[in-house]
Amino acid sequence: MAFRIYNSPLLNPPISSAALHPPQRLTAPNPLPCSNINNSKILGVNSGKRRFVSVRVQTTPDRRAMPEDRMLVFVPPHPLIKHWISVLRNEQTPCPIFKNAMAELGRLLMYEASRDWLPTIAGEIQSPMGVASVEFIDPREPVSIVPILRAGLALAEHASSILPATKTYHLGIVRDEETLQPTVYLNKLPEKFPGGSRVFVVDPMLATGGTVVAALELIKERGIDNKQIKVISAIAAPPALQKLSEKFPGLHVYAGILDPTVNDKGLILPGLGDAGDRSFGT
Repeated sequence: MAFRIYNSPLLNPPISSAALHPPQRLTAPNPLPCSNINNSKILGVNSGKRRFVSVRVQTTPDRRAMPEDRMLVFVPPHPLIKHWISVLRNEQTPCPIFKNAMAELGRLLMYEASRDWLPTIAGEIQSPMGVASVEFIDPREPVSIVPILRAGLALAEHASSILPATKTYHLGIVRDEETLQPTVYLNKLPEKFPGGSRVFVVDPMLATGGTVVAALELIKERGIDNKQIKVISAIAAPPALQKLSEKFPGLHVYAGILDPTVNDKGLILPGLGDAGDRSFGT
């Protein structure tokens, strides 16, 4: 199963809404020769109908077209993802339905992000009808969820139903409304993550990037490499992706959709408003 890969316009101003919205219409020749890839560090990955986004399931030419030192942005073209994004955008959506939509979106994005990323162990078991070869998730290589409070709680609500034997470490970061600078007010991260850990960082809105960058720096200080991290987000915008691509090569970002702009208050346009306020009615 192959990707369609397009050269991201996110690092090449000026950026237009046509370049990013809707992302499912962005296409490139398939396969895309390595010689056609420029020096931008962000690649968008999109697949056609009835195809799914994954990290390793791809043809050999496509694998060579994605250097490991580049940040990759994945926008799965699943119709349910589009549905829940639409529910979240609607200003008339009540808080309970909004929170449920955020949780369902998180479930789908984590399913896509975990494809071919979780280690497995093989063996045989006795079924009622005979012996069967089986594979289970390997519990010796831990998976951690790091939701960024508050809104990250809603997006990560169904993580345990998708990812067995996970640990959740809460991280509270607030952004100053004037300066847009992040401040950490709650840090429940371990002093050191176990060796081989895989970490999902859950932040619904990647706008200016200050919050998610602060979170990733704290995680990296605890022994996690960029390639061991996947960021899960409802909506991502160019300023955040720019920062992430510069600071965290090899990182993978899974977003429900890409929006084109961020206003002077640090809010994504058209976005969905304040994800935390709308999730918890405050």
